[in-house]
This record gives sequence, structure tokens and C-alpha cells, in this order.
Amino acid sequence: MTHRKMPGAALGAAPEAATTDAIPPEEDLSLQVTRRPRPGRWLAVLAAALFAVWLAYTVIVNPNLHWDIVAKYQFDGVILKGLGVTIQLTLVSMALGIVIGVLVAVMQLSDSPVLRLTAGAYTWFFRGTPLLVQLIFWFNLALLFPVISIGVPFDGPKLISWQSNQVITGFVAALLGLSINEGAYMAEIVRAGIQSVDPGQREAGASIGMSNRQILSRIILPQAMRVIIPPFGNQFISMLKTTSLVSVIAGADLMTVSQHLYLANFEVVALLLVASLWYLVLTTIASIGQHAVERRYSPGAAPPLRRRVLANLVPGRARKEATA
Repeated sequence: MTHRKMPGAALGAAPEAATTDAIPPEEDLSLQVTRRPRPGRWLAVLAAALFAVWLAYTVIVNPNLHWDIVAKYQFDGVILKGLGVTIQLTLVSMALGIVIGVLVAVMQLSDSPVLRLTAGAYTWFFRGTPLLVQLIFWFNLALLFPVISIGVPFDGPKLISWQSNQVITGFVAALLGLSINEGAYMAEIVRAGIQSVDPGQREAGASIGMSNRQILSRIILPQAMRVIIPPFGNQFISMLKTTSLVSVIAGADLMTVSQHLYLANFEVVALLLVASLWYLVLTTIASIGQHAVERRYSPGAAPPLRRRVLANLVPGRARKEATA
């Protein structure tokens, strides 16, 4: 009896072919996931949409809300001037607050107990007292120091002097109060960011002869930015709204000029709405900038803004884009 061999067949070829034939194609392995219907979610979406439509309709057709006054003052020169002061206060106060915060954070992490105690007392006092109290204090500094002078301390000769009432204007008092208060909060943010960096990074920099300043500026702070940026963005947005407190000391900001206008024409709600719309514009721009900076220092940590918006509007959209 003779056995015929198949052409091209070899030992072990049949089991391999059988194994290959047993594996389905790759597309057949994909699972078709059927999501469980959630009628409660759609009912909540419908209720929220109806409430939003009702609220918008109520506000728009309310006869007591004078939209013509809102349109008239939205781009008024006085309002725009106050808006510029608000932006200026925010930018300068945050810049000074960052400088103060970095210095105080470094002092808190210093080996010197005197520096640590000084930094701790600073953050304890300015975080523990209300910002409104601090603003009023700086505005009334002349009651404590009528004359500001530079010279030899302990009642020595004075080189130059100024009247406090002429130096500490409403804008200067607002700048002092906002920046010094912000420095206390930024100090804690920067300290947390520095402590999040592995101590081995500092040791590695010291092993190649880098100074403490070089280690801090070239190694520690760049890595700490991933921890510092998110709360810094929140502080910046909060500062935009906190500047409205300077209206109690006539800081000439957006809220101050809005108050002056509605005290003259009695259009309180309309002028408050004008200020609120400008605050919304500023905070929206700041939020977009914060998101861009976060993606710069933490690539992949935050999804694109478009995906985040779609995820909130269309359920499951973000998951489909992520797996695409």
C-alpha cells in the first residue's frame, strides 16, 4: 500500500495550518458593546434644557431689566476704562504675587530656622485675615504712618519723605493688598510644587557642581511646573473676580465705575449685568489660556478643549474619539 503526499506538505505543516485556521480574523475579535439604556440621564438632560430655556426667556422678556441700558453701557468709555484697570490690577498683582510666593516658598524650605519662621508667619497672617480687611488697612495706612520716609532708622535723619495720603492712592492700596495677599497663597502652591520633585534631582544637580540657584531654576522649578500650573490658573481666574473688592476703597476698577454709574442713574441691575458680562469674558479667556498652558507642561494629561466640550454635550463622544 502506498501513501501519497500532498505537494509542498512538510512535517508539522498540518497542525500549524489548523491552528492558523482556528484563529478568526482580527476584526472578528472586536466586541460589540451594547450600552444599557439610561432613561434617567435623558430625563435629567431634558429637565436641565427646559430649565435653561425658561430661565433665558424669563430674563430676556423681563420688563424690569433694561437691555437698552445694558447695550448702551457695555462698551461705554467709562466702563472700558474700569475694565482696563481691572486687567492691570490682575496682571501686576499676580506678577508680584508670583515673585513674593517663590521667595517665601524658598524661605520655607530653607535650612535656616529664622527664614522658615519668618516665611511661616507671613503666610499665617496674610492667609488668616480677610482680604477686605487688608485692603482697607492699606488704604488707611496714613492713619498709622502719616509720613513715609527713607533714611536712618530709629528716628535718625531722613533722606527723603512723602505724605502717605499722596502716595497710597486707591490704586496703590489695591495693588499692595492684592499682591501681598496673593503672595501668601502662591507661596504654598510653589512650596507644594517644589516638594513634589524627587530629592534625587537636587542631589544629581549638586553632584555635577551646580549651585543651589542653578538647581532651583534649571532642575527643580521646571519639573514643579506641572504641579504649580493648575492651581496658579485657578488663582489667576479668582484674582480677576477678587479685584471687585477694591471698589470699597475707590480703586477705579470695573466694579467701582459700575457703582458710580448706577448711583447716578439708578440702573442698578443693568450696570451690574454689564460688569458681570465683562467678568465672564475675562474669566473665559483666562480659562482657555490655562488649559493651553496645562497641555504645554503636561502633554496628554488634559484632553483637548474641543473633546472636553463634546464630552459634556454628547454622551460617549469623547470615548469614541479616544478609541479612534
